[in-house]
Amino acid sequence: MTSLLSRFGATSLTARVALGVTFLLTFGGIIVSIAAFAYGREAARTAYDRLLVGAANDIASAITVVDGHPVLELPHSAFELLALAPDDRIGYRIVGPNGQTLTGYDEIALPAGLAGYSDVFFDGAFFGEAARYVVVSRRFAERTWSGTIRVAVGQTLQARNAMAVDITRKALYVLAASGLAMLLLAVLVVRAVFNPLKRIAGGLAERDPHDLTPLDTDVPRETAMMIQALNAFMGRLDRQMNSMRHLISDTAHQLRTPVAALRAQADLFSDEEDPERKDRIVERIQTRSTSLGRLLDQMLSQALVIHRGDSVRREKIDLRDVVLDVFEEGDHAVLRPDIAVVPQLADQPVYVLADTTSLQEAVKNLLSNALKYGRAPVRIGATTENGVASIWVEDVGGGPDPEILSALGTRFNQSGLSRQNSSGLGLAIAHAVARSFEGQLVLDTHGDRTFRAALCFPEIKAEAA
Repeated sequence: MTSLLSRFGATSLTARVALGVTFLLTFGGIIVSIAAFAYGREAARTAYDRLLVGAANDIASAITVVDGHPVLELPHSAFELLALAPDDRIGYRIVGPNGQTLTGYDEIALPAGLAGYSDVFFDGAFFGEAARYVVVSRRFAERTWSGTIRVAVGQTLQARNAMAVDITRKALYVLAASGLAMLLLAVLVVRAVFNPLKRIAGGLAERDPHDLTPLDTDVPRETAMMIQALNAFMGRLDRQMNSMRHLISDTAHQLRTPVAALRAQADLFSDEEDPERKDRIVERIQTRSTSLGRLLDQMLSQALVIHRGDSVRREKIDLRDVVLDVFEEGDHAVLRPDIAVVPQLADQPVYVLADTTSLQEAVKNLLSNALKYGRAPVRIGATTENGVASIWVEDVGGGPDPEILSALGTRFNQSGLSRQNSSGLGLAIAHAVARSFEGQLVLDTHGDRTFRAALCFPEIKAEAA
C-alpha cells in the first residue's frame, strides 16, 4: 500500500488530472447509463402502451348488441397498430358481465378486483412468454341487453426491450463521445495551465549556477506564491554566499598584516642575542597574538550572526533574559576585574522577535568595547519606551572615534580597526544583528560623560507574543 502511494505521488500532475477526470467520467457514465436504460424502458413502455390502448379501444368500439346479444367483428385497424412490432405475439380476450369469455384466449387472466371504467395496465404472460396487457371497459345500456364488457389486449415484450436497448445504446454513444472530448479537453487545459511551470523550470535550467537574481513574478496568481518562496530562498542563499565570500576576503585582508608582524617578530627573536630585547620581543608577540585572537573571535562572531539572521527561525525573547545570560557568564570579570558591571532591568518583560544567540554575541561585543575603552561605571540593561524595546551597554567616556562611526556597516572597516584594537568590529557585529531583526544600532554620546550603544527593536506585546 505504501509503495502504491509513493508511486502515485511520483506521477505527473497531468496524469493525476487525467486519472481523476477518467474516474469521474466512468462513475458518471455508469450513473447516466442506468438512467438512460431506465428512461429507454419507460419511453418504450409509454409508446407501446399507447398502441395497446388504441387497439383495445378499436375492438371495444366495434362491439354491438344484436337481438339482445353482444356481437363483435374484429376490426383490422386494431391489429394494424400492433403489427408495428412484427416479432411480438398478440393476444386478446373479451369478457362479458358474468366473467365469461365472449371471444379470445381464455389463458389471459385478468387481474382481480377490476372496477370502474378507466384503463388498467398489468404485466402477465402469454403462453409462457412475458407480456404487457391493457384492459378497456365499455358499458352497454340497451333495452334488450345491458352490462359491462371488458376488452383485454396484450403483446409480448420483444419490441419494447429492443427499443429500450436502442435508446440506451444511442445515449451511451453520445456519452462516450462526450466523455472522450471532455478528457481530451481536460488534458489540453491542464497542459496549458502547466505551461507557466514549464517556463519557470526552463528558466531555472538555463540559468548560470551562480545566478541567484529573482525570478520573473509575471506569472498566474496560483504560482505566484511558489515564485515568491523561490525568490526568498534564492535571496537567503545569495546573502549566505555573499557573506561567505566577504568572510574569506575580509579574513585574508585582516590577517595579512598581523601574521606578517608576528612572523617578523619571530625572525627578530631568533636573530636577537640580548636577553632584554628578547623579553621585549616575546612581550610584543604575546600582545599581537592576543589582539589577533580577539580579531579572529570577532570576525567569526560576525559571520555567525549574519548566518543566523537569515537561517534561524525567530522566536519571542525577553531582552531581560539576554542581559542576565551575558552578565552571569562573567566574561567581563575576566577582561576587566577592576570594573564592576551593573545590570539594570525593566520591571515588565521586554519582548522582541529575534535570535537569542545573535543578541548575546552582539551584547558581548558591546560590553567588551565598553570595558576596554570606557571607564566605570559600566551598566547593561533592557528597557522599553514608546513601543521600542532596547538592550544597551553604557559606560563613561566619549565613545569611538567619528571615523569609526562613519564607516559602520561598510566592508573592510575592520582594517583600520585592527590597528585601533578592533573597537569598530564589535560595533559592526552589533549593527549586523540589529539589521537582521528589523532593528537599529543607536549610539548616544553625551560629550565626555557617557556613551550608550543600544540595540533597538519593535516591541512585541505579551498578549500578541
